Amino acid sequence: MIEPIPIIDLTTSRAAGASSATHLITAKNLQAALDDAKAGLRIVNARAELSTHTWDGIEEWVGEDGALGLKDPKIVESDVQAQISFLRKLKFLYLEQNAKDKYVKTIVSDDAPLVTPALNEELRVRNGEKKTALREHKAKLEERRDDLRALSGFVEEDYKKAQALTLQASTLSQKILDARLSLTRLRQAHPHPRLTITTANQQLDGQVEEMQALDAELADTQEKIASVRERIKVGTGQVEKLRSVRAEVEKAVEIGAGERVEDGRVVGLYDWFSTTTSTHHTLVSLLSAHSESDNELRLTYRVHEREVCITLLFIPNTRCLAEARVEGVEERVIGDVVDAHVMENNVSGLVWAVLARARAT
Repeated sequence: MIEPIPIIDLTTSRAAGASSATHLITAKNLQAALDDAKAGLRIVNARAELSTHTWDGIEEWVGEDGALGLKDPKIVESDVQAQISFLRKLKFLYLEQNAKDKYVKTIVSDDAPLVTPALNEELRVRNGEKKTALREHKAKLEERRDDLRALSGFVEEDYKKAQALTLQASTLSQKILDARLSLTRLRQAHPHPRLTITTANQQLDGQVEEMQALDAELADTQEKIASVRERIKVGTGQVEKLRSVRAEVEKAVEIGAGERVEDGRVVGLYDWFSTTTSTHHTLVSLLSAHSESDNELRLTYRVHEREVCITLLFIPNTRCLAEARVEGVEERVIGDVVDAHVMENNVSGLVWAVLARARAT
């Protein structure tokens, strides 16, 4: 800071010796008054005022410890400008008070200060050096300001990124709390023992095996359905054939009834007998009953998708059973059932025993 020293041309002389003592006393009193008032000067309390000065518009940025927690570059810039303005005013006040103080001391002093051209030149050189240093400091300060302006964009970008990351962290924290709450609810809803990875894998293997068994069963069922459809198709053809045969037989019966039978109940009895025979065949799974000769009867049954043929041989002109042959059933399954019933001459018992053994296998 440059301290200008006023150059006073003292060409006049003082008053007479009688008045010198009066001026000396007056000067001493003034010096004492200045010393007493030194504590009240603004220059003394300027530093404390600067440290405790509060800037308008940034009250919300005061930290917990009372210090200014400036973070926004715009607020920092406004704070710097306010401090520069305050320091300029303080500098002006200092220069003013210093000049007044020196001026008063020069007036009231008995010995006039000796001001020579050499002293003025020395002051000029010193002021020039100070101005040069001041210009350098100002250039550095301007360079620093340019750097701050260039970096302010990056700072703002980093600030926005930090703000976005803060928001993301807050969102993730809320999601973590929600997940913990959901986990707590699941644990309360499903107490111990819980399903572990090992038990889950075992249960999955069991379900896979069960599904494979069900797939195999489904394939077998589909094969059975296909075979049943084929038999239905064959049966439908046989039914159509039998219908045609029946139509021919009924036609022949009507012709014979008209020619040779005088009793009208024959046709009804014939229909009843045909229906009863068909129902009986369906109930006992009888496919056909064919008489090969006068003493031989061949019965064909369907048991578990296979045909069982029973051939009965009788003694001619009698109802005594002489022999019985069974086809479609293994001999070890039948055993001695056939011989026992042949000896007893029990035809119905023989048929039902063979069919029961066949259905059991």
